[in-house]
Amino acid sequence: MAKPKLRYVCRECGSISPKWSGQCGDCGAWNSMEELAPSAAAQSTRGGGYAGEAGRITRLGDVESREVPRIPTGLSELDRSLGGGLVHGSVVLIGGDPGIGKSTLLLQVLALLPPDQSLYVTGEESAQQVSLRAHRLGLDVAGLRLLTETQVENVIATSERERPRVLVIDSIQTLYSAGLQSAPGSVSQVRESAAALVRLAKQRGVTVILVGHVTKDGQIAGPRVLEHMVDTVLYFEGDPGGRYRMLRAVKNRFGAVNELGVFAMQEDGLTPVANPSAIFLSRHSRPVPGSVVMVTREGTRPLLVEVQALVAETHAPQPRRVTLGLEQNRLIMLLAVLGRHGGITLFDQDVFVNVVGGVRVSETAADLPMLVAALSSLRDRPLGMDLACFGEIGLSGEVRPVPNGEERLAEAVKHGMTRAIIPAGNRIRRRLPGIEIQPVEHLTDALDLV
Repeated sequence: MAKPKLRYVCRECGSISPKWSGQCGDCGAWNSMEELAPSAAAQSTRGGGYAGEAGRITRLGDVESREVPRIPTGLSELDRSLGGGLVHGSVVLIGGDPGIGKSTLLLQVLALLPPDQSLYVTGEESAQQVSLRAHRLGLDVAGLRLLTETQVENVIATSERERPRVLVIDSIQTLYSAGLQSAPGSVSQVRESAAALVRLAKQRGVTVILVGHVTKDGQIAGPRVLEHMVDTVLYFEGDPGGRYRMLRAVKNRFGAVNELGVFAMQEDGLTPVANPSAIFLSRHSRPVPGSVVMVTREGTRPLLVEVQALVAETHAPQPRRVTLGLEQNRLIMLLAVLGRHGGITLFDQDVFVNVVGGVRVSETAADLPMLVAALSSLRDRPLGMDLACFGEIGLSGEVRPVPNGEERLAEAVKHGMTRAIIPAGNRIRRRLPGIEIQPVEHLTDALDLV
């Protein structure tokens, strides 16, 4: 039998190379190549023969489509991010910065579930540390089953014996498989441990929740294939030192992606925020320049956030363009459109744009609010606290419609907005009481209104 050849895998992007090198040829990361021994299945098929059996084909029309049953977690905002609750046999991956509340949230969830239906596996903390956190949060977890283990084979054997409905692994980077020689946390260990837990979830119908570390760039550490293996990926957003936390679904096979759950960190843990728009809107004592309310949409929820802009004269040869919570390249493009089609150039001005509350807005409906806030700061003229706007701006200066315009306007009315600047394509037929709708077709029309 031929000696199996070693391969090397990048721990940043997961690419495989037949030989080691100091820099990954795909992602360019330095010192990221780690040794990866070929699996037994790959060695058995290397000779050219295939020992598999033909599978049974099923026509899609013969498959009964029915609603997937859910397990409520007891936390409304977590259920929203998951698409309605946990699903039997699904695998959920939760990532976030250290200290942002991942372990706290999962301990709260397990405290709300029946004790005989859950199992908490911790590889980072001792049983005493978990107990101290539970007492500090005031949770009743006297009957919670806890396992301190780092070998994935022992975790699976314990799960087969205890038969929990919900299995929490904190964290996946601490697990290792006895069949591999690499250290825990390496690419091969993380991938094999996750694959074994995914097989357990699918075969036994266990809901597995994995906690993942993040890198300095905010991505889940380990190979990107880990995100493809699981059913749902949730990311914690927000400042670990701040009060509010946002839990965003970036992948969900059982629900809508980009759903956002909002929590407030208090002494007794993470508390769901039922009305996030109220906390993201600054209540100024008087109108201030450079501030406008934008109606964004996160998943299935319309959300009111405040966009603030500061335009100041610069003495540097290159003006600065800084955004927090928005895309910087899009701001540069919009300022070029403002100069070309609006007749207002900011080549000698620094422009800073921020979304209040730490919310990250990725949709194009933020185009019009960004320019309106920048113009308000440039002219030093407040727009009023009762004005809301949204809309996408094209390169030719046209204001394009965005999805779900009527729902956005209804959310603005609910929070006391009396004026709204919207794209002409989002004009609604029925009249909303209490709000004056001003549709615009071109950027110049919006500039004339403000």
